[in-house]
Amino acid sequence: MKLILGLVVTLVASSYAKIIFEEQFGDDEWSSRWVQSEHKSDLGKFELTAGSFYGDAEKDKGIKTSEDAKFYGLSAKHEKFGNEGKNFVVQFTVKHEQNIDCGGGYVKLFPCEFDGKAMHGETPYNIMFGPDICGPGTKKVHVIFNYKDKNHLVKKEIRCKDDVYTHLYTLIVKPDNTYEVLIDNEKAESGSLEEDWDMLPAKKIKDPEAKKPEDWVDNAKMDDPEDSKPEDWEKPEHIADPDATKPDDWDDEMDGEWEPPQIDNPEFKGEWKAKQIDNADYKGAWVHPEIDNPEYEEDTTIHAFESFCGIGFDLWQVKAGTIFDNVLITDDIEEAKKQGDELWKVTSEAEKKMKEVQDEEEKKKADEEAKNSEPEDDEDADDEEFDDEEPEDKEDAEEDAEEAHDEL
Repeated sequence: MKLILGLVVTLVASSYAKIIFEEQFGDDEWSSRWVQSEHKSDLGKFELTAGSFYGDAEKDKGIKTSEDAKFYGLSAKHEKFGNEGKNFVVQFTVKHEQNIDCGGGYVKLFPCEFDGKAMHGETPYNIMFGPDICGPGTKKVHVIFNYKDKNHLVKKEIRCKDDVYTHLYTLIVKPDNTYEVLIDNEKAESGSLEEDWDMLPAKKIKDPEAKKPEDWVDNAKMDDPEDSKPEDWEKPEHIADPDATKPDDWDDEMDGEWEPPQIDNPEFKGEWKAKQIDNADYKGAWVHPEIDNPEYEEDTTIHAFESFCGIGFDLWQVKAGTIFDNVLITDDIEEAKKQGDELWKVTSEAEKKMKEVQDEEEKKKADEEAKNSEPEDDEDADDEEFDDEEPEDKEDAEEDAEEAHDEL
């Protein structure tokens, strides 16, 4: 009976699982499904390409940022979807083929009031997710939730990939107010929405009425009252060099009174400090008592958004060349993982092989060019140096070289 019931529950759950949005940029019609923002006239353009190295020239096509030092604004709409009581998954691939120095690689998920043509950096969004790189200090995965009209960044540091290959980024938000961030279908971070974001006030706060008692002793050690500074302790830090002598040519009237140079005093002992002993009055570190925060109010739907209707790339890139692909929004966690393996894993392995071959060919070419540019011997080098001036003989050439050197 339990087996049958479990099967029924599984079938019902799977029948409700659905793909909300899917885009693999597999055809030239992709631009008709996506809207270019008109907020600024000089926004960067995306172009369809598989890049310089790939697994499959057609299947691996995605949209690439094509202009340096530009803002980008591109979005697409999908059917209305609310995630209260449901799993929510957003997933996509990012390939920083240009070895990005500074720029975003994230997506934004928008509510239904969203207007793609007017999209810009201040346009309200529900969730922002994906990698962001700028110099050696910023290499993180952003996970930002909008809660009560305020954006909240995850408090944990989640490091993103910073190489030139394709990587899969997945955010899973669950109805029990937990989340997972996957990179390349492996867990990079997970936890509680309440604990890892400051969306809700703290459950506990320090009691404003409590104060550390004035007689509280929180020093574990104290000066030994029986210890005293030795009478011969005080010695100057520097003394006159006993080996220094007044120079023979020193003139007191002209040079002033001669004084020997100072050297470190080998007998200097530094500042005297009493020996430390255990403090008999020590009570330990004082812990500020906490009370329930009167401003805290539990929210069991902190994961939920009333509506999702769009997804967009609202980015700034200094060095263009990032390729986005395999965008998926669904409430089916297993489907997302399956697609991740099918669309990313095979591509990743193949493109690395292609890149390795390209790198090897470029290295051979560079080595060959370097070899061909080297002179065969010193005589040939001398001949090449004076070819332009065509001296009558070697002696004339040497004289010309000497005159040129003297002028320099």
